[in-house]
Amino acid sequence: MSAQFELDAELRQQQGTGASRRLRRLENRVPAILYGGGKDPVLLSCVAKDLAKSLESEAFYTHIINLKIGGSSEPVLLKALQRHPSKGSVMHADFMRVEMNRKIHVHVPLHFINEENCIGIKRDGGRIAHTLTEVEISCLPGDLPEYLEVDMLDVGVGRHIHLSDLQLPPGVELVALSQGGDHDAQVVAVVPTKGGGDEAGG
Repeated sequence: MSAQFELDAELRQQQGTGASRRLRRLENRVPAILYGGGKDPVLLSCVAKDLAKSLESEAFYTHIINLKIGGSSEPVLLKALQRHPSKGSVMHADFMRVEMNRKIHVHVPLHFINEENCIGIKRDGGRIAHTLTEVEISCLPGDLPEYLEVDMLDVGVGRHIHLSDLQLPPGVELVALSQGGDHDAQVVAVVPTKGGGDEAGG
């Protein structure tokens, strides 16, 4: 994991819709909650502009965050965001404590590389059809990748990439595959543009 993220938070005493609305409007802070790790949930708030800046990075969604509360800090994951339906601004954030010696389940994005040079497009005139854009993985927090790469360079028309074809970093497992071979879902395929080409799966 290359990037490092830190976020300051403050404890908040009041809860409820009215208190959260005042927090956002008058103090420009976002209400949040911290839970997990065998401890009681804690009500927090974060500076809205600081959280918004962090959210500009895709890695923030799948990275261990050093959440600083008062004079202490602990490793957490961002688990959920509630956004305003029309403005898109963050209304509430959920953070989950992590223990560095315990495996976690996290959804990470897939990055498809070499799509422009894919032989199924350049040579065969096909098109790429994405089925999944993220996958759920299991790993220790220290092994958590920001994303998984899917190399499309040598994928011809009629060929499919499944979960079992993905190259995983050390210590990382796909949750679906741990449930059995019938969960080996298709990730992406190169399909004919006009119904022609080789339909045999790969």
